[in-house]
Amino acid sequence: MASNSFDKLIEEIGKMSVLDLADFVKALEDKFGVSAAMPVAAAPAVQGGAEAAAEKEEKSEYKVTLKAAGEKKIDNIKALRKVTQLSLSEAKKAVEEAPSVIGEAVPAEDAMKMKKELEAVGATVDLS
Repeated sequence: MASNSFDKLIEEIGKMSVLDLADFVKALEDKFGVSAAMPVAAAPAVQGGAEAAAEKEEKSEYKVTLKAAGEKKIDNIKALRKVTQLSLSEAKKAVEEAPSVIGEAVPAEDAMKMKKELEAVGATVDLS
């Protein structure tokens, strides 16, 4: 019995546009207080300074976190929209609710560009 209702739900979800699906996921996250983001396990501590430096250099993806917005919120929102695919309301929310994660598994080059753009308008950005 439950399988039939799941099938109907899956069929309806399959008809949604990508934007509608993103809004649907966001509504589920808000309703149930959960996140659809995949949890990231902490890496084990590395012994020795040279090994740690080599590992840091080899890192190809970063989690980009907006730690604090600058004093000019509008400039921060504009910069955030420029470097991400966030909508105006999502960018505004990220700036107002900093610290907030603005990118998961972002390629190193893109993460550095994001950090540079946001810091140029006074924001504080953390790459981890």
